[in-house]
Amino acid sequence: MNPATEELIPVHQKMEDEVKLHSFRGSPYGCRVEIALKLKGIKYEFIQEDLSNKSQDLLKYNPVYKKVPVFVHNGNPISESLVIIEYIDEVWKGVPILPQDAYTKAQARFWAKFIDEKCIPAVFKVFGSHGDEQDVAEANEQLQFLENELSVKGNKFFGGDNIGLVDICASYIAFWAGAAEEALGIELVTKDKFPKLKEWCDNCINCQVVKDGLPPRERLVAYYKWRFGKA
Repeated sequence: MNPATEELIPVHQKMEDEVKLHSFRGSPYGCRVEIALKLKGIKYEFIQEDLSNKSQDLLKYNPVYKKVPVFVHNGNPISESLVIIEYIDEVWKGVPILPQDAYTKAQARFWAKFIDEKCIPAVFKVFGSHGDEQDVAEANEQLQFLENELSVKGNKFFGGDNIGLVDICASYIAFWAGAAEEALGIELVTKDKFPKLKEWCDNCINCQVVKDGLPPRERLVAYYKWRFGKA
């Protein structure tokens, strides 16, 4: 049975393992970690953080950036979603998140970094400017790289037949960007412009392990209407 779309087989988790995740419902970066944990079948405690009144534990565990997510395993804190996901994949075996081959793993890291540093900022800028023409053009340029990568690979997901690191990182485009498009009436990732990426978006958000880690869409839509002045 496909672990990424149907049913997860929990990996062995030691009885003494204590796993906590400091984040807030709706954080795309915290959601990444939740997807990774659910993919591995790891039990964890979710600790809701109020970013306007950050907990002492959060400030203690992440004194450098003072932000979520923070993952705590047996009292040892780890920050930054990509670092956390790689840690989870290395500590808990079972369903792999990163490829096993060194070159393919390096490529996955490249695309994950590209999404964080190029795609997400460009897409967010579109919503912040309410669809400024130049901002849309810049976002389209970045999204085209993902479209090309999916076209070349010809797979259901960036990770192949099952979701992997790149898919988890790109979940922002599939879900959060989609909610913002709905809230603001902006069409960015369309079937005409990006057929492969649009198909991937549908596959991603309909993947059960991803669904289980996503916040309610209607709340995100309402948030983006409020955030960008379209209430």
